[in-house]
Amino acid sequence: SCTLTDRATFIWYRNSQPLTERRDRNNELLLQYSCALHGHTYISPAVHLNVMYPPKNVLVSIIQSAQFWEGDSVTLICSSDANPPALNFSWFKENQSSAVGSGQSFSALQSGRFYCEAHNQHGSQRSDAVAVTVK
Repeated sequence: SCTLTDRATFIWYRNSQPLTERRDRNNELLLQYSCALHGHTYISPAVHLNVMYPPKNVLVSIIQSAQFWEGDSVTLICSSDANPPALNFSWFKENQSSAVGSGQSFSALQSGRFYCEAHNQHGSQRSDAVAVTVK
């Protein structure tokens, strides 16, 4: 709302402190920016920056032991870091092209190496395979 000159210099702020460098923490970028015109005391209202990204760090966790007896099942859980959070998960058995399951958890009924793919609207990523052995 003030008159600017050709030599106007803007100062950017993060959390009410002048911003001198950009830092990411814990794979999250939650920033609150405002600015002011150098030589003036008014600071603009803060603007929130929400960084969206596809799944990363996709991991399969095994609830029970990876070895189980015939007739039993082992539950595998897929997790990832994503924004927005991944809501769609596909399960695959290594060396098979079609999915063997869907959802964040999967019950393996046979031996093999299984992996999951986590999906959100920005992309997908697969986990490393885990070995499941039927005795």
